[in-house]
Amino acid sequence: MSTKYAYWHFKNALTNEQCEKIIKLGQSKKILQGTTREKNHKTAKKSISQKDKSLEEFKKELKLKKLSDKKIDNILKKDSYNRDCTISWLNDQWLYDLIWPFLIEANDKSGWKYEFDFAESFQFTTYKKNEFYGWHIDSGTDHNFVFTEKCENKDFIGKIRKLSMTINLSDEDDYEGGNLRFDLGPHQKNRFLECTEIRPKGSIIVFPSSIYHQVTPVKKGTRYSLVMWALGKPFK
Repeated sequence: MSTKYAYWHFKNALTNEQCEKIIKLGQSKKILQGTTREKNHKTAKKSISQKDKSLEEFKKELKLKKLSDKKIDNILKKDSYNRDCTISWLNDQWLYDLIWPFLIEANDKSGWKYEFDFAESFQFTTYKKNEFYGWHIDSGTDHNFVFTEKCENKDFIGKIRKLSMTINLSDEDDYEGGNLRFDLGPHQKNRFLECTEIRPKGSIIVFPSSIYHQVTPVKKGTRYSLVMWALGKPFK
């Protein structure tokens, strides 16, 4: 699904004090390993990193090592990982009161004007040196991506993620790498967009949840971010 704007951003939207308050809150909660729906995240058994590579690039790299197709399939299924970071979950009402107006403004000014009526908990994410989140989408656009009755939160059922939001909580001089990068598809004139606009502390970006994106590996320091998704019924 193509849109005129791949993302909408707000530079230095939050103050330093607000960012530090969020970091402190995120660190006070139970810290968990970041996971994926496909169970494609780092575990004790998964030791081969796919960092900063598309699936095609990763397969090509493995083929250059003259591995058999069977061995490559085993690596993809059992040994490699596409996410390495830690997270905690926040659902404080003051956070929604603070962030929600930016989501509404981005949805309107971008021209997306998506219909949504619920938001998930905020995900506080920490990326340390060499940690990353490879290429992925947060949601598709049709009924195949809806939250089902198996979902613990009944407010999610029958809905999909429509908009994704990321807030950079770290000072841009405190880390290297760790950039949000988009893949708009092979037929685009400028296929890859690296969103350096949100490196300044407190900057916010909003984008359709169906766009492929990644967080490039952190080369130095630590990157803190806050992520949230807005939910609504599938597109018709």
